[in-house]
Amino acid sequence: MERCAAKQAVGPWWKKDLPFTPAAHLAMGVGLFSLATALGAFVWIPLPFTPVPLTLQTLFVLLSGAFLGGRGGALAQGSYLLMGSLGLPLWAGGAAGLARLGGPTGGYLLAFPMAAWVVGRMLRGEDSPSWARIVAAFALGSTLIYLLGLAQLSLWLHCSLKKAFLLGVLPFLPGDLAKLALASLLYRRGNRTWFAVSH
Repeated sequence: MERCAAKQAVGPWWKKDLPFTPAAHLAMGVGLFSLATALGAFVWIPLPFTPVPLTLQTLFVLLSGAFLGGRGGALAQGSYLLMGSLGLPLWAGGAAGLARLGGPTGGYLLAFPMAAWVVGRMLRGEDSPSWARIVAAFALGSTLIYLLGLAQLSLWLHCSLKKAFLLGVLPFLPGDLAKLALASLLYRRGNRTWFAVSH
């Protein structure tokens, strides 16, 4: 009996009950994913034919909604936008300031909280959602980012939606498909207990 009890007491630390309230879990998750999104902006590859760079940000946008739920994901991304707007060098390439939100990439950034919220709502109430549901949620979140980004890019460049699509969507599809697959794998295999917050 003692051996059985000892075996039951041993387990991964992340599966043990942590001394945090749901509000503390939420606050920690919001801070973590705000930071992750900011770090994703520093993985930055400018392209010579478009003002939109390649970054890892959307990976963390999708994951924030999945792990934290709609409310938590939107708070994490809203916090990131607020910090960048207030002057912290957290935009792609270390840029900062409110002006970035009105520039050619502003539509993508402004879509981050909405995309995270949509992902969280689609995965709400499912402890182990199917692969199809996960992929659908991430695909819809990514599409929302594309739509808002495309609209503002078209207005900023004074070009047609077709040209904006060629500059702001098509070059990024392969990378975003890879990020969608990675996000799906991480979420499906990740342990959500530590991020046990209300959706």
